[in-house]
Amino acid sequence: MTDTLSTSSRSATPGRPAVPTFAVITGEQVHQALSGREKQLTELVETVYRLHDAGDSVNPPSYFLRFTDRPTSRIIALPASLGGSVHVDGLKWVSSFPENVSSGLPRASAVLILNDQETGYPFACLESSIISATRTAASAALAADWLSRNRTRPRRVGFFGTGLIARYIHTFLAGTGWDFDEIGVHDLSADSAGGFRGYLEQTGGGARITVHESAEDLVRGSDLLVFATIAGQPHVTDPAWFTHNPLVLHVSLRDLAPEVLLGAANFVDDVDHCLKADTSPHLAEQLTGSRDFLNGTLGDVMAGRAAPPPDRPVVFSPFGLGVLDLAVGKYVYDEVSRAGDLGLIDDFFHELRRYG
Repeated sequence: MTDTLSTSSRSATPGRPAVPTFAVITGEQVHQALSGREKQLTELVETVYRLHDAGDSVNPPSYFLRFTDRPTSRIIALPASLGGSVHVDGLKWVSSFPENVSSGLPRASAVLILNDQETGYPFACLESSIISATRTAASAALAADWLSRNRTRPRRVGFFGTGLIARYIHTFLAGTGWDFDEIGVHDLSADSAGGFRGYLEQTGGGARITVHESAEDLVRGSDLLVFATIAGQPHVTDPAWFTHNPLVLHVSLRDLAPEVLLGAANFVDDVDHCLKADTSPHLAEQLTGSRDFLNGTLGDVMAGRAAPPPDRPVVFSPFGLGVLDLAVGKYVYDEVSRAGDLGLIDDFFHELRRYG
């Protein structure tokens, strides 16, 4: 990784730090930097999880901005700091406005600010909806790999929810070596389910694709389940649907009733982050009065401190860590910088002399 301050500064005066610069990186540039690099990015996310597990990160609680006049909408601030080879601080500012979907806009939008660790100056602003989807998908693919290592590798995958995140997760599963005989699809919107089916057919993977009208049929017919919905409260409530012991990537966090989790082995990305904001694991904690239903974190699994059982459903509920966004964002910044395509804003910082 390059040193941010030295590569993003205009000039330096003896005895003074170099004058910082500020770059804006567009969504198209982000897409170009990340496209086709699923394996490399999943390895990067694994590195970040290991750094976080080792304590080489700062990942405070996310802050939720909610609105009394728009109760379904929210904007979330995810501040974080990451050491290791990434060596960057920053903040993701991500909005979730579900009503956007009815007007044809994606539900979520985001920006990412990267800060230099030596001076604290922000040195880049990146369009971050693609970064957020990428780190979420890479995290899901990584979890699917580690949590299936002592189980029969799933051949039937089911997608519950068919938006951008589902598409990215499918891309990352395919890009990291997963191959399926059957792909199931379920969405409350028939148009969305049909559109996702069309996307799957275009990928040419050869799997048999089935759109399920029944949520139960999708769950029972899948060995690997991906929940990527906009649900605000649990809507899958029957533990009997999971008696075939599937691996569940519970990415949207609020789909499963506590009773489903209590009948499964449960892994999260970070305990304190995940057990809040009325996520399904948080509801399970409130119901039982303890966290004993948790088997550990993904970091525990990778470090050999925990292992998923082969004879129970296994649920991975990732809250989504800001350090993952930082790592992917810094990766994009370095790639765009190496290509000589940084869109620097001249004189973004004006008052740089303490006494004028």
